[in-house]
Amino acid sequence: MNDFESLSYSAHVKNYSDKGSSYGIDVLSNKSSINYWRHARMYSLLTPLIDAANKDKWLTVGDGLGTDANWLKEAGVAVKASDISTELLETAHSDGYIEEYSRENAENMSFGNRVFDYVLCKEAFHHFPRPYIAIYEMLRVANKGVVLIEPVDIGIQMPTIIFLKNVLDRISTNLINKFWKNRYSFESVGNYVYKVSEREIEKIAMGINLPVIAFKGINDYYSERLNLSASIENKNILNKVKFRIFIRDVICKLGIIPYQLQSCIVFKNQPDNQVLKRLKDYGYKIVKLKRNPYIDSTS
Repeated sequence: MNDFESLSYSAHVKNYSDKGSSYGIDVLSNKSSINYWRHARMYSLLTPLIDAANKDKWLTVGDGLGTDANWLKEAGVAVKASDISTELLETAHSDGYIEEYSRENAENMSFGNRVFDYVLCKEAFHHFPRPYIAIYEMLRVANKGVVLIEPVDIGIQMPTIIFLKNVLDRISTNLINKFWKNRYSFESVGNYVYKVSEREIEKIAMGINLPVIAFKGINDYYSERLNLSASIENKNILNKVKFRIFIRDVICKLGIIPYQLQSCIVFKNQPDNQVLKRLKDYGYKIVKLKRNPYIDSTS
């Protein structure tokens, strides 16, 4: 097990060293690109938590290029970027793209308890070799809450898949793989792809007696056949992306399939009414959790 952890951490550090720079040029310097437009849609999910009048301090986790911290910085938030590799964060800092950064392993961070108000992990959780350890670490260093923006696990979130698996398992436990193609999904860097579900997040929060969670889904479209580094002025490509997102949105609203990505907010304390109202107005589903009757929740 220790060998696996070491190998996984080293592979992720090397991956950014080998491939990150060429990708970073597009994202860091070209905010008029379709790629940036795609990511800005995801960042907008944070809007209800951002109040220009407050003094909240944020931490971004798995923020290899510093793009998460940059968006928050431009929204007027004090933020520190972190990643297991800081090669690109150093460049981002020297270019003024981010203000603070730290080399951190998400599964074992160097910060004390409740150092940051919010912790953001966007499209990085599913890369971690032991993501559940990481989310408890994020909750440890957060004072108000943790935000995950991650791909959705259809094996939990999609009733059709669950029903089909239950039926086919009676014949063979491998039959479902013919329909659920990415059930066993591994990335070339070596990690299994952990995806999120509302139920798993709920269980994490309930297990440590937290009061509130919130969810909002979003769809995206990515294709290697399209030049997504093109400018948003390229209406031909942009409209293709928007159309694919629109079609998926319609199907999701009908309840046929889940959203591709989901913002999951785990609050450590009861949010104030203004935060809850902003979340609701923005389309978040707010779940008030039952408190553990055998533990003093005020302690």
